Amino acid sequence: MNYKSKIKSASEAVAGVKSGDRIFIQGAAMTPTDLIEALISRSDELEDLDIVHLHTEGKASYVQEVFSKKFHLNSCFVAGNVRTAISQGYADYIPVFLSEVHQLFQDDRLPIDVAFIQVSPPDAHGYCSLGCSIDVSMAAVENAKMVVAQINKQVPRTHGDGFIHMKDIDHAIEVDNPIFAHDIKAASEVEDRIGGFIAELIEDGATLQMGIGAIPNAVLSKLGNHKNLGVHTEMFSDGILPLVESGVINGSMKAVKKGKIVSCFAMGSQKLYDFMHENPIVHMKEASYTNDTAIIRRNPKVTAINSAIEIDLFGQVCADTIGRFQYSGVGGQMDFVRGASLSQGGKAIIAMPSQSAKGISKIVPTLKPGAGVTTTRAHVHYIATEYGVVDLFGKNLRERAKLLTSIAHPSERENLEKAFFELKS
Repeated sequence: MNYKSKIKSASEAVAGVKSGDRIFIQGAAMTPTDLIEALISRSDELEDLDIVHLHTEGKASYVQEVFSKKFHLNSCFVAGNVRTAISQGYADYIPVFLSEVHQLFQDDRLPIDVAFIQVSPPDAHGYCSLGCSIDVSMAAVENAKMVVAQINKQVPRTHGDGFIHMKDIDHAIEVDNPIFAHDIKAASEVEDRIGGFIAELIEDGATLQMGIGAIPNAVLSKLGNHKNLGVHTEMFSDGILPLVESGVINGSMKAVKKGKIVSCFAMGSQKLYDFMHENPIVHMKEASYTNDTAIIRRNPKVTAINSAIEIDLFGQVCADTIGRFQYSGVGGQMDFVRGASLSQGGKAIIAMPSQSAKGISKIVPTLKPGAGVTTTRAHVHYIATEYGVVDLFGKNLRERAKLLTSIAHPSERENLEKAFFELKS
């Protein structure tokens, strides 16, 4: 088909959005900024728009107070661009596992009227790629009444589930802009030490799940002598590239998608996106697949590395709030903690510095009032800080407190010992 017949200006492409609609916005590196700005420009003539998305990049102007009577955000994950608005009540957060977000669209709990997406130009057969953010975007597209696409020459074409035909796109615009990218941040001495401890836990033939950030990259940087590692993850970044190039990551021992790097979204540098483009070893799947515990557990030695904001002395993990302040989201931590724990030889690891950047202990007697429990004390296994790694699985409450105190910052250990005594007295 002649897809050019669907190309319009940005203002024309969003003209079909009407008051009361619910709009899904594709996220991460694929955030369709031009469509969002075109929608904002129509704010005078629209009202009661509900917006749904995961983590997005860019300004997210729709959560500004001035638009509070025009747009309302229900976010399934909280990024820095919407964090303040949610804390001030101009937007809301929906606690939900990433593996289950698609059900909200399919079951009409959050019926989607319009889906804003960013895609590659169509191939000779008319298929566009959703690039490096499939996650819940395909579910939104399949359940939306109208699909509006930002067609971008700089979107990588990725193998897997993320293809949409031009016939299924109602309106489109064309742009030629870099997608959102982040360069690798060097690990601190503390993060490097944590990475070293975790690397010692990873066995040859393991299947890895790890996200973006200094600790995952520190772990990956220490795996150069490992063999036959695989990747089945929620997301990945540049840290895997040297290991793929050296053959350490080859997926040869995986049971699911052998030889493939399986993920539902990716975020990193332009080098990462170039690596993903038309690369058949990269298999981008929907979050309902990547985060399905029944699928995760089928791979051998699944080693899941996730983070925390604070952990109490009995092993309750808070990874998405600071007290009542919603900092991020539930995401897929529990999906992979459970999947790794059930995998043959698997290890579920929570990694964090012993103290925050402000010198506050992240191992605490009790979680802050209002804090969310992301991973329960019954699910938690390994905890790593710069002072070592402990395994809480099968340990009683007294043993857990002692083990966690041993990897807390030395300046906090006496206080934690006293606190445990008071909690149990």
